[in-house]
Amino acid sequence: MTRTKTAPPKSPKWRRRPEHRPQQIIEAALQVFGECGLAKARLQDIAKRAGVSKGTIYLYFPNKEELFREMIRQTAVVAIQSAEKTITQGTPTSQLYAAMRAHWKFVRSPVFSTIHRLVLGELHQFPDLAQFYADEVVARGQKLLSGIVRRGIDAGEFREIDPMVAARMLVAITVMNGIWRDEHTGVPLLCHKNDEEVFGELAQFYLHAIAASEGAFAQADGAPAEPISFIPFIND
Repeated sequence: MTRTKTAPPKSPKWRRRPEHRPQQIIEAALQVFGECGLAKARLQDIAKRAGVSKGTIYLYFPNKEELFREMIRQTAVVAIQSAEKTITQGTPTSQLYAAMRAHWKFVRSPVFSTIHRLVLGELHQFPDLAQFYADEVVARGQKLLSGIVRRGIDAGEFREIDPMVAARMLVAITVMNGIWRDEHTGVPLLCHKNDEEVFGELAQFYLHAIAASEGAFAQADGAPAEPISFIPFIND
């Protein structure tokens, strides 16, 4: 008599928690949020996009709002943390240039495009998420940039200016230049230039505008710019 082997019982799904699964869910959420918006996005759609069950999402995230928070932590906050750890060497001018380049790189990413639309278009409907974003992204980013500006003022590299104002203005022109550069926004004002060209213009304008030397102030009014001699790597 032939004995039929009995297959071993399967382990419950909740016991199998691959390390990559939360990230997989976050990436799916980013796509669904970008397509549907935060208010209309459904966890079941995110689960389908991630290739998991809706119940699996609840193993990691109690609700859609917490999933949004973790998405921001894994994207915008991680970018700020990286800058905080790596931009510590050199003069304040070189540090600010490095911070500007890192911010530009993030602004030009598809991740930022989605986050920017959500923040401007929907976070007013979610006061708790708006406050979270203000604390974890806006305030933290401004603290990083204003700290560099403050050190530059103390070192005599930058003119006397409110460091927080300088940080806010830097973020504003970076984001707006990034949007104008984007072919998918319907405002392709800078599509004839590549990212490096636009960043070079942005960096030259801003660093001249806050430089301590009086000759730099004219650049803020759009005067013809000479090469920035004190930042030899500006055109690298």
